[in-house]
Amino acid sequence: MPVKKLKKYLDSNNVKYMVCIHSTAYTAQEIAATAHIPGKDLAKTVMVKMDGKMAMAVLTASHRVNLDLLKKLGKAKTAELATEEEFNIYFPDCEVGAMPPFGNLYDMEVYTDEILSEDKEIAFNAGSHRELIKLSFEDFKKIARPKIGKFAMI
Repeated sequence: MPVKKLKKYLDSNNVKYMVCIHSTAYTAQEIAATAHIPGKDLAKTVMVKMDGKMAMAVLTASHRVNLDLLKKLGKAKTAELATEEEFNIYFPDCEVGAMPPFGNLYDMEVYTDEILSEDKEIAFNAGSHRELIKLSFEDFKKIARPKIGKFAMI
């Protein structure tokens, strides 16, 4: 079960969270509908390469990454979307495309769009296409240590 590593990390940091089981869903909008969570409260992880190095861009399910804004936030010369083939090897304990937004568990930077900071709680994939974890944004910020700024667009 992919959620095991993440739960161990959350428990070791004394974070209160809830695991939500839902029917299999693959896109962020599908997951939000299936789990009955507003799209603005579901955080999706988009894998990007910034100056050739893998990183996570975390934003609401209803938004898309603006690579130019992300590049500025990361002070990078280049920013591009990563392909599944490029990022899949970094997440051997996760189903493809279901990685949680904790780059620190995978030795990579995390960038979070500022709109998520407006939510008291966020939910996100927990390593599978059937499980979400819900926790406070403040706890996420404290233990994931993302760089927060504006890089999402509708």
